[in-house]
Amino acid sequence: MWQRGRMPSSPLDVDLALVGGGGAASLVLAALGRHELAGLRVAVVDPVRKRGQDRTWAFWGVPGSDLDPLLSASWSRVEVVTPAARRVLSLDPLRYAMLRSAPVYDRAAAAERRLGAVRIEVPAGRLRDDGDRVTVHDPAGRALLRAGWVLDSRPRPPARPGRTSWLQHFRGWWLAADRPTFDPDRAVLMDFRTPQPDRGVSFGYVLPVDDRYALVEYTEFSAAPLSDAGYDRALRGYAGLLGLDLAGLRVREVENGVIPMTDGPFVGRPSPRVVRLGTAGGATRPSTGFTFSAMLRQADQVARAVAAGRPPVPAPAYPARHRWMDAVALRALDRGHVDGVAFFDRLFARNPAERVLRFLDGATSPAEELAVMRSSPLLPMTGAVLGDAAGRLRARLRRGPSAAPGPEGGPRAEGQAGS
Repeated sequence: MWQRGRMPSSPLDVDLALVGGGGAASLVLAALGRHELAGLRVAVVDPVRKRGQDRTWAFWGVPGSDLDPLLSASWSRVEVVTPAARRVLSLDPLRYAMLRSAPVYDRAAAAERRLGAVRIEVPAGRLRDDGDRVTVHDPAGRALLRAGWVLDSRPRPPARPGRTSWLQHFRGWWLAADRPTFDPDRAVLMDFRTPQPDRGVSFGYVLPVDDRYALVEYTEFSAAPLSDAGYDRALRGYAGLLGLDLAGLRVREVENGVIPMTDGPFVGRPSPRVVRLGTAGGATRPSTGFTFSAMLRQADQVARAVAAGRPPVPAPAYPARHRWMDAVALRALDRGHVDGVAFFDRLFARNPAERVLRFLDGATSPAEELAVMRSSPLLPMTGAVLGDAAGRLRARLRRGPSAAPGPEGGPRAEGQAGS
């Protein structure tokens, strides 16, 4: 392993380099470790070795996956709460699951050792792709390595600004109690009783590990984050709605996050041998901010491709029709065509919970999507569809005919690409 600040006399040569060592790269390493890949030369370039509990992922899926031993908790029933109604939804045959980061990082580290991967603990700078190999430089321009393929999961903005650009931003408190306080048999998926912002949607949720320990979180879909004081004020207010006495609870950990919600395009393949993963590769669902399930799919597809001797290029995270529906939904919420609380309430009131969750995960059929769309307010959403179409036409006219789309709807790949 190259330590921070130490440089090799000549660039390392590998088959596959992972640039960035967060959740997306950790899932790829773990997936590669499940295959017999003798002789594969792998490197990880990241200045920080991820350890411990620095984030929590929540996702839905069918029980029985190889993630099951790593889960902190899972629920077959969830609540969706509005000021008017409280719905307890059965997710059968799915379940909602909570996965903390430490076991993911531990599994990735074990796979890294099994693969004999080289870890380079310096920041990556520019990636120079000549169509045959990719040279990874440090920020000063010195070559770190040359790789047949690079998987780049570093955060980056979309290729161009979206017509709508929101954020999913949140703060959560891990609360510990001395007596039974939480219901471990069901999670609160969305609780819309929180005060709603002037332009956006807010909700709380509760993920109980057991009856004395839970993650209680406040989330907003809106254009800008809150201040620290704003998040804490919102969390105290939500705890009051839940009937929690904060004087009798301990805040063991605090989690914060900001996730892009935009119809701006994220280019998954910026050059012939560079593949982006995670949010930078389009894994974040624009209308909800959900990311983990798509990252997991990408990791499995990459590993299966490498094991079969194919290029490590995953399929687009979501179908094109879903990206269009996300753009329309974001526009409708942003322009005030629909009320956010009513929009999500109708989704769950008029569809089976399992269908809604698979829709939010990009796993529904066109027929199911039509059923979901019919549950939306027709006239306001029609206005959003027409507005989105007009916005796309104006953007195309501004870019001109030379802006031909390349992979993932972005610009055509160039032989040399900076990252």
